[in-house]
Amino acid sequence: MERRIAKVNISSAGGTASKNSKTHKVTLPSSWLAALGISGNHRELELEFDGRQIILSRLVSGEEFAALGLEQKHDIRLFLFYDLDILCTAIYVDFTVKKLVAENYLNDHIKTAFGKNTLPTWDDFLFFLKERCIPKERAGLREYLEAIGISEYDPVEIISKTAGRMADDNQWLEMVKLK
Repeated sequence: MERRIAKVNISSAGGTASKNSKTHKVTLPSSWLAALGISGNHRELELEFDGRQIILSRLVSGEEFAALGLEQKHDIRLFLFYDLDILCTAIYVDFTVKKLVAENYLNDHIKTAFGKNTLPTWDDFLFFLKERCIPKERAGLREYLEAIGISEYDPVEIISKTAGRMADDNQWLEMVKLK
C-alpha cells in the first residue's frame, strides 16, 4: 500500500454561499486515480466518512458491484422494485458485507425505493424491506406467517413470498439470487 501526505487547500466558497463559507480540496496522484478507473469521462467518486477516516471509491454500477461480490463468493441478490409493470429501482445487495447499490430508472422520487437518497445504507435497505411487509407488531402475525409458510418474522423471507405487495399501492418487488 502506497501512502502520501497531502495538504488541504482551503479557500472562500464564493457565489451564493454565506460570507464565512469555505471550500476544501485535496490533490490526488494521477496514478492512483488512473488505477481506480477515473478519467475525464468517468469522474464520479463515492465518499464514505465514519467519523475518523474518509474513503474514496470509484462509483460502480449495480452490475459491476454484483460481479465483484460474486467473484468473492458473496451472497448477492437483486431486488427489482416496480410500480405496476414499470421498473422503478434495481437494488443490488451484498448480504455478506451488508452493502448495496441502488439504480433508479425514474425521476419521480415518490416511486423509487429510496426517494432522493442515491446512496442508501444497509439500514436504509432494512427499513425499506420492513415498510413493504406486515408490521411486526400486528395482531395475528403468527397466523399470517404460518399462512405464507414462514416460521419467524424475516422481511427478506416475507418479501420472497408476498413480493412486498401492500393493499394501498401498486408497488412490488421481485427478488433474484445472483450466481
